[in-house]
Amino acid sequence: MFAVLKTGGKQYKVANGDILRIEKVTGNAGEKVQFNEILMVGGDSLVVGAPNVSGAAVQAEILEQGKGPKVINYVKRRRKHSSQRRKGHRQQITVLRVTDILAKGAEKSGVAIAENGRGFDTTAAPVAPVKKPAAKKAAAEKKPAAKKAAAEKKPVAKKAAPKKAAAKKAEDK
Repeated sequence: MFAVLKTGGKQYKVANGDILRIEKVTGNAGEKVQFNEILMVGGDSLVVGAPNVSGAAVQAEILEQGKGPKVINYVKRRRKHSSQRRKGHRQQITVLRVTDILAKGAEKSGVAIAENGRGFDTTAAPVAPVKKPAAKKAAAEKKPAAKKAAAEKKPVAKKAAPKKAAAKKAEDK
């Protein structure tokens, strides 16, 4: 049995036991993840989705998280001063081993879902937003006090400097 799954903007044809290097999926080594965006399932009968096959999924185990290779470009600047410059992008990748291909019943599997390589869907209750007006009031209260302290310090510093200069001139004479 095989399946064609879509993740990270790319499509992969997979079978049981295959090892994939895909764009990063949130999770640690040893965890199981499930891909629900299946475009085609093959085996005894071929099922093609429009655009996805409903109820189908591919389950995989995360083997490791890492980075891809860095591209090295050679840049010649001037005569006798050629230089090697590392230039490019190291894509974060996840190495997976496909453990199961489910043609039906993906909703009941109980495995964390990874959609398009963006990370896990969280089914937990949403976090309450932080109240911003209270933060603004606290910041507004602090600003006047800081302005008053700054206003008091500036004249004191200006008055002290001329006295010292005048005292030095008097000592010199």
